Amino acid sequence: MMQELFIEDIRLHAYHGCLDEEGRIGGKYRIDIKALADFNDCADTDDLNKTVDYVIVYDLVKEEMAIRSKLIETVAKRIALKLKAQYAWVSEWEVSLTKFNPPVGGSLGQSRVVWKLK
Repeated sequence: MMQELFIEDIRLHAYHGCLDEEGRIGGKYRIDIKALADFNDCADTDDLNKTVDYVIVYDLVKEEMAIRSKLIETVAKRIALKLKAQYAWVSEWEVSLTKFNPPVGGSLGQSRVVWKLK
């Protein structure tokens, strides 16, 4: 049986976007991660080495968010690929990347991409 593990509401300041101004000023982002896997072994043994370590995930997300990209789709895909490389035994990763107040010349609270990787 598969279980879902959520690591939610990672908040970071980053410099993604197509405008030069976004590269200078940056903006606020939220990242939510979902892992689908069989977590029975770690639950039975209470062993951190048999599960997804939140610290490793946070550091990986922070590292990828520090690499400037024009598109949030690019960043979400990079994060998903790095997570899969770190934890190949996880069946599916879902990375939700939200950009707050994207500059569109009007009122827009947020834009978000959800990247799924099996």
